[in-house]
Amino acid sequence: MVSLAQDVAPSHRSGRMSAEATWGLIMLIPYIAIFLTFVLYPVGYGLYLGTEVKAYQRIFDDPIFIRTLVNTVIFLGLGVNIKMFLALLLSGFFVHERRWIRWVSFIFILPWAIPSIPTILSFRWMLNAEWGMVNSLIFQFTMQDGPGWLLDRVYGLGSIVTIHIWKYLPFWTLILVAARLTISKDLYESADVDGASGLQKFLYITFPGVRNMYITSTLLSTIWTLGDFNSIYLLTGGGPADSTQVLATLGIRYAFGMSEIRAGVATVIVALPFMIPITILMLKRLRGEAQ
Repeated sequence: MVSLAQDVAPSHRSGRMSAEATWGLIMLIPYIAIFLTFVLYPVGYGLYLGTEVKAYQRIFDDPIFIRTLVNTVIFLGLGVNIKMFLALLLSGFFVHERRWIRWVSFIFILPWAIPSIPTILSFRWMLNAEWGMVNSLIFQFTMQDGPGWLLDRVYGLGSIVTIHIWKYLPFWTLILVAARLTISKDLYESADVDGASGLQKFLYITFPGVRNMYITSTLLSTIWTLGDFNSIYLLTGGGPADSTQVLATLGIRYAFGMSEIRAGVATVIVALPFMIPITILMLKRLRGEAQ
């Protein structure tokens, strides 16, 4: 009798596991359908469109493309590095547990929390060369006309980088604040007993403690910044005369502004040799941190 019960129990358990697996597969069907329809198919079709050699000849022969590559490198180099460096410095301020600092942190995070479209369009209004608030203030205090912020390549790129940093700096600052909070306070207390200076504590305690998170965040920020379309399109639209285009906006210009879909896809694919190594390196670091 006991033997019969032991024989029945495994079959009962296996039947229950089979039912759970079946329901699990049923629950996965909507996700799989959405993934295939809205992720895998568009990416695969885009790569297929990007296999035409003439599309690459078209963009490489366009003088705007070379300028766009330079703009993209400038945008990434300045936007990412300045943003992450400021985030590292500001995280040391917001890590302090004081009531007024909490209120300041609440105000500080607002640029990241507010939607991009109204905020960037507000900056576009303020930077207008004729009736913008910035040039009006410059004229009021200096009695001289301000520069054409969005009518010059240098000023335009500078405005784009500045607004991008202003928009996304709060997010990365909070990430590094969280990294700082994982460092044991005993290390700082021991350093105080040994008479270490603030710089020494930063170099030998703080930065080694947040280094992995800082590098990983920088890699992820580089990927996101490369795909930042709003900061450029809403502020300058790539102008004047396509002088502030980056790869993200130039691809849209080809695909929808000039009805050259394959050239637009080719413009985005050009960035893959740069993005793929960064993505692989970031995934390796995340896997190493998880272990």
